[in-house]
Amino acid sequence: MREEPRLRVAFFRPDDERTDDAVELLESLGADPVPDPMLAVEPTDATPKTDAVGSSGSDEPSPVVPREDADYAVLTSKTGVELAAEAGWGPGEAAVCAIGEPTADALRAAGYSVDLVPDEYSSSGLVDALADDAAGARIEVARSDHGSDVLTDGLEDAGAYVHETVLYRLVRPESAGESAELAAGGDLDAALFTSSLTVTHFLAAADERGVRDAAVDGLNDAVVGAIGEPTRRTAEDAGIEVDVVPEAADFDALAAEAVEEAAPSYDE
Repeated sequence: MREEPRLRVAFFRPDDERTDDAVELLESLGADPVPDPMLAVEPTDATPKTDAVGSSGSDEPSPVVPREDADYAVLTSKTGVELAAEAGWGPGEAAVCAIGEPTADALRAAGYSVDLVPDEYSSSGLVDALADDAAGARIEVARSDHGSDVLTDGLEDAGAYVHETVLYRLVRPESAGESAELAAGGDLDAALFTSSLTVTHFLAAADERGVRDAAVDGLNDAVVGAIGEPTRRTAEDAGIEVDVVPEAADFDALAAEAVEEAAPSYDE
């Protein structure tokens, strides 16, 4: 009996346990994973902060941590939670808000209580969840340097006083780009984009290799999954056709739906 070929599925998560989890998941779905990390975390430089937990009151720099004098504290990622916890941040009297269950789980694992997780795991979902209580509230947003303006602008439009702490930068690893070459050669069956920045970095890696147009063509012959509407818009603005956007902004759902969408191509 002839063995059916396995789907080659690229994904772009950071090179940490998230990549390990994705490999395990895709293999369980019968696919051959192609990990190509497009994001690496660079914690922000230490800076003096006298209004945050961990500050010594001296001239010595302390880790960048979210403010503690807010009514609401918003964490948007597992990475941000881990960095805040390592820096010794405490939420004080603030209600702690998480975008997405993975962020909420990371908060609980670090010993924090979670007061709010919006039904829609997105910046706009959190704005909607806080809209009725935002007027006059002090809201601390702690996240990466590539956080969406939808969150901060939306909260400010609702009447909140918003302070943002950049906990880390997201950069493209020098080694990124294997997936762009595979796409350009028509050797990918699916690609899973988990943020707008993964799209941007994929295209930049393809540019560096001189294969951008061919890589976009290759993606358009494959199944492309985007984890949410902002990621879909970024991809489509760059000429990449998006086939799958799961209802929940969840990697497991993204992978399962994309593999299911791509699998029938082998029956033709």
